[in-house]
Amino acid sequence: MTGGRRDPGGDQGLRRVVGLPGAVLLGLGSILGTGIFVSIGIAAGVAGGWVVPAVALAAIVAAFNGLSSAQLAASHPVSGGTYEYGYRYLNPLLGFLAGWMFLAAKSASAATAALGLSGYLLTALGHPGVGGRVALAVSAVLLLTFLVAGGMRRSNRANAFIVSFTLAALALFVVVGALASGAPATPAAGSGGDGAARGTSALLHATALMFVAYTGYGRVATLGEEVLEPRRTIPRAIIATLVVTMAVYVSVTWVAVKVAGADGLAQATRTDVAPLEVVAGLLPVPGVAWVIGAAAVTAMTGVLLNLILGLSRVALAMGRRGDLPAAMARVDARHGSPTRAVWLVGLIIAGLASIGSVETTWSFSAFTVLVYYALTNLAALRLPPEERRYPRIVPFLGLVSCLGLAFWVDAGIWLVGLGLAGVGVLWHGIARRASAN
Repeated sequence: MTGGRRDPGGDQGLRRVVGLPGAVLLGLGSILGTGIFVSIGIAAGVAGGWVVPAVALAAIVAAFNGLSSAQLAASHPVSGGTYEYGYRYLNPLLGFLAGWMFLAAKSASAATAALGLSGYLLTALGHPGVGGRVALAVSAVLLLTFLVAGGMRRSNRANAFIVSFTLAALALFVVVGALASGAPATPAAGSGGDGAARGTSALLHATALMFVAYTGYGRVATLGEEVLEPRRTIPRAIIATLVVTMAVYVSVTWVAVKVAGADGLAQATRTDVAPLEVVAGLLPVPGVAWVIGAAAVTAMTGVLLNLILGLSRVALAMGRRGDLPAAMARVDARHGSPTRAVWLVGLIIAGLASIGSVETTWSFSAFTVLVYYALTNLAALRLPPEERRYPRIVPFLGLVSCLGLAFWVDAGIWLVGLGLAGVGVLWHGIARRASAN
């Protein structure tokens, strides 16, 4: 029945198997992928040389949201993230809308990761092309859906390897690139695409696109029922994840623009969906491009794995309340995994990946995820004083920045996003009436 909720600690509960190191690795595995290997090229096409400030500004916005997520997760450590926080601290409609927008946002983000993975792999093999890229992306989604359906422990082991290799490869890229000669002077904001000479609007558009690249820390919050000592572990894991990610993103973006210029970075994204691999090919040390290509494939494999994992937990929570079919709430006794929810989100992601355009999927993700985190900050503002860990100015700034940035993406994208929200509200009303009869 809509509005009801099964006890997560009962026979439908998940197993607490994730400690602080594992939680940080889950956050890094969700962040260090599409954002660093694909989206900086998309943002460079919008903001030109202002892409580095956009990355830094997006990190500040992400910090507000990360702290809001941390205190909410510590106060209410259950699977579902802002979907559950909305129900508890706001109202059922806003709670449902948060879950609905999260599924849309992160499914689009996962589809971008799948396309980026296939783009880097096919570029490394010398076989670029849209048809092959889409086929490989869909195959990767289905394979990783099978892996996640097998349970958390197997997923954590794979994630730890992926994150370690990615960090090592990006460190190599930064060191070699910092010592290499630079590209010609970088053009002004907007010159990499059709938003030429828009100045501030181009910077804010790029900031909105880059904000999505940081939001993997929310995966830690959505795993509230599987983290050991969640009230201590979740806030620490989110903060640690953000600090590491900010350092990596700013340094890698600076090197990429220094070596190839913003136009070169944007062009590599449009043609091959493999900007860092193309930039690495310009470096004087042989083999760096191959290392970066391999790291991109493993990193975006990790992003896909973690997104399928987090999305399935939101679907699980929505199934418990009746906002999705009750079958989504069933946890497989053998693997401790919500298998049906995992396969639902896997098929949605595969469908979005078949679009084949990273610009479209990433921009749609940007709008919907900004709406989702606006609701996160609104819920954090409603926390009782005794459960608040940070001053109220933190979620207030997060709320204002999310709502402000959301409408700097292309108008067509946010109109579609608003339409999707309207469909969700309609579905929620139908589900409530059906459960009442």
